[in-house]
Amino acid sequence: MRVAVVFAMLALAFPPPTSAQQQQVVRPPIAVYWMSIDTASGMGAGGAAGMMASMMGRGEAAQRMMHLQLGSSQAASGEPKAGHDIPPGLNMGQTLPLVSPKKAPEAPGRATDLPEGVEKPKGRMKIYWGCGSDVRSEQPIVIDFAKIVAGQQTANIPAVRVSVPTGPAPGRSRTYGDWPNPEDTKSVPANGSLRGDHAVKGNYSPEIRFPIGERHDFMAPVSFAQLQKTANGGMSVQWKPIPTATGYFAFAMGATQGAEDIVLWSSSEVANTGGALFNYIPPGEVARLIREKVVMAPQATECTVPGQVIKEMGTPFLRFIAYGDELNLVHPARPEDPTQPWEQIWAVKVRLKSTAGLMLAEGMGGERGEGEAREERSPRQVRPEAPSQPQPGQKSGGAVDDAVKEGVKIFRGIFGK
Repeated sequence: MRVAVVFAMLALAFPPPTSAQQQQVVRPPIAVYWMSIDTASGMGAGGAAGMMASMMGRGEAAQRMMHLQLGSSQAASGEPKAGHDIPPGLNMGQTLPLVSPKKAPEAPGRATDLPEGVEKPKGRMKIYWGCGSDVRSEQPIVIDFAKIVAGQQTANIPAVRVSVPTGPAPGRSRTYGDWPNPEDTKSVPANGSLRGDHAVKGNYSPEIRFPIGERHDFMAPVSFAQLQKTANGGMSVQWKPIPTATGYFAFAMGATQGAEDIVLWSSSEVANTGGALFNYIPPGEVARLIREKVVMAPQATECTVPGQVIKEMGTPFLRFIAYGDELNLVHPARPEDPTQPWEQIWAVKVRLKSTAGLMLAEGMGGERGEGEAREERSPRQVRPEAPSQPQPGQKSGGAVDDAVKEGVKIFRGIFGK
């Protein structure tokens, strides 16, 4: 009897959750607005001038870049029109037009045969990883392209799983607009700031108003110290800490002289080719990658490329990324009462990164600080780099793009794509 009374009292004190308590009804936002903010420095940041400056061992002024994307589930009342009212500190006028792209013709299907001018792949890909003067005993992983084509080797190219959300796009939104676009290609001034009040208005979207504070302004540029060789021929890469960085990742690529070998290296403690890591990665995902020793912690300020890697690469090109914080806003806020549906009207994401490129040769580096950035800018805004989600209109990066294109040719030859 006493036991039954106890159970009855517990049942009254802790009633079972209702279906409404278990799951609140959440309706997706009508409009989604993304701001992708990149600070690019070193080789490639200032076009040909930036590349020449890096090759001469001095840093080019950092370039600030933005990609603005508005997607809505509503149809436009007439021709789609939208704009982003910006704060005065950005020094780009009052409004940036968000233009809906014209419908592009469908791309023809790719043939399975090798494209014209592409030879059957030959040579090898050698993959190294990890900071330190010496390479690890299990390295490198060698991918022999000829053996893969002959069926003698499988293409077990190491990769790391990276979860990155997908933003607005013409194919995912009923109505879409973005900037930069053919109507407005002006670049972001060196002294431009995002801090202040922002408003997005259009005839296919509810009005979106939100503030941006200092933590979500443009990140500081990557600033390398002069590169120095270690005793065994490695290259010590050092950089100034970026206050708002959530983590760092470095990747180098080169080719063995006199051979047809592509040599890759990454700062990861886990074997991977690094391609998915040069993107805007959410802070929570960066934290996971740090725990798994793929990404360097925000406290890191140095990484040595092993001597054997430098020797095999000749003069490799280094790519570097500092991941930034994110600002995520939803209007209206989630109701505290779980029985009330969350009817989202709009959602905003501001994501940031700071990137750099550098030839790995002794004496290179020693970039100028942000305060020394030059006011000159190329007349055309280049969209922030996101290799896993290529944006139309990106400019070529010269020698780096040539190497990447060569890699694409190789993989197209292997897989018939």
